[in-house]
Amino acid sequence: MTHNDSRQTAIRLYRKLRLGWIFNTSTFTGNFLLALLIGYFFRKLGYADDVNYVFFLSVLAIGLWVTEAIPPFAVGIFVIAGLLFGFGTDFILEGQKTPVEMYLGTWTSNVIWLLLGGFFLAEAMGKVSLDKSLFRFTVKRFGNSPEKLLLGLMFTTAVASMVMSNTATTAMMISSILPLTKMLGKHSPFTKALLVGIPAAATLGGMGTIIGSTPNAIAVGALHEKGLNITFLEWMAFGLPTGMLAVYLFWLFLTKKSDLNKIVLDISDLVSYPKDRKPFERNAVIFTLIITVGMWLTEPLHGIPIAATSAIPIVLLTLFQIIKSEDVRRLPWDTLMLVAGGLALGIAMVDVGLTDIIMEKISALPIPLVGVAIVFSIIAVLISNVMSNTAAAAILVPLGLALPGLYGFAVPLIVALSCSSALLLPVSTPSNAIAFSTGMIEQKTFRSGGILMIFLGPALAFASVMIWALLFVR
Repeated sequence: MTHNDSRQTAIRLYRKLRLGWIFNTSTFTGNFLLALLIGYFFRKLGYADDVNYVFFLSVLAIGLWVTEAIPPFAVGIFVIAGLLFGFGTDFILEGQKTPVEMYLGTWTSNVIWLLLGGFFLAEAMGKVSLDKSLFRFTVKRFGNSPEKLLLGLMFTTAVASMVMSNTATTAMMISSILPLTKMLGKHSPFTKALLVGIPAAATLGGMGTIIGSTPNAIAVGALHEKGLNITFLEWMAFGLPTGMLAVYLFWLFLTKKSDLNKIVLDISDLVSYPKDRKPFERNAVIFTLIITVGMWLTEPLHGIPIAATSAIPIVLLTLFQIIKSEDVRRLPWDTLMLVAGGLALGIAMVDVGLTDIIMEKISALPIPLVGVAIVFSIIAVLISNVMSNTAAAAILVPLGLALPGLYGFAVPLIVALSCSSALLLPVSTPSNAIAFSTGMIEQKTFRSGGILMIFLGPALAFASVMIWALLFVR
């Protein structure tokens, strides 16, 4: 009897694995064929071969990210390999002179180094229980009700992200709630709400100040070049309400979707102080955290790139022997592969002019200027979901500046805020990627909130900027 049961279990497991392999293969093949079909019709429009190839690769990558035929990090590697194969050989695109090094160069981008520095800080905070201290601080002020605790953590994240890197803020906050999520398990609705809400709050909170998000700085810099100056407080007049309202509405959405009022938390063990605290290690991590965040915040003053200052936690934490070789092996390196692939795809879309083609078509639409402004905001959030929001802002802000009258001033600001509403995929923001790297949520967990912000984010951005511009801009 036992022998038969064991054999039946083995057969069921084999069938499950075999069907899983068939499903993934057929899904990958289906995405490939669909991308070929869409690319075939796009080719009829008469654009250059390099534009057609990047369009095909973009459609395929988006399909693979959405359907999860292969893991997201593998899609990132696949994108880079596809770009190197297309532009680095004559098998597909003959005579192309695009330097393929710029696609491989995404591995050394500021975002990658910022992520890596954030990973080291998060790992160190966990080892010396600083994450628990931050968690205790929030619980003390918001209580242990799931709804209030989520609100407290999200608003703490949002405020911190206004003055420091969204990525570093997320890494710190995710580290602080990991003990709770591990206690609850990855199937708990509260775990999912935390790991979706915190990165969303970091991204949306970045709307609040000029330094809160790179697209904000791009918009302000572009307007400055045009002779239109926006002060720090002027930005906060419309950016702060927009970011805080977006965070609050996203919290409302999560509480209703996850039905958190039915969850009872017992976090007494998590908020108790650890018995064995090592003062030297703890102070070393705090010192490293202050130095690193301080250097990130003051980059405009000292001019040292983030890629360089992100080495501070890597060097200091290993020097103080807080982080050791076995800790480094546990870092989520697959997340870096995912982000590098997304950055490479964005660079390719810009380099071949695919994004310019899209925006030219939008600008030529027979709609009034207010309609064009709305379309700009929607396109900003859509393309920011599949490429760097910094790259998206760099493309769209100059185009928005070309609009006449008040819209030439307002649309770049609307675009910047809309770019910070991209939350659909793990690759959409480094903050999402950090939450995804915990392995406790799936890619599809981001979808409902991401779809909500595709509509809500541009609407809030358009309303707040236009009201402010009409009232205060002369």
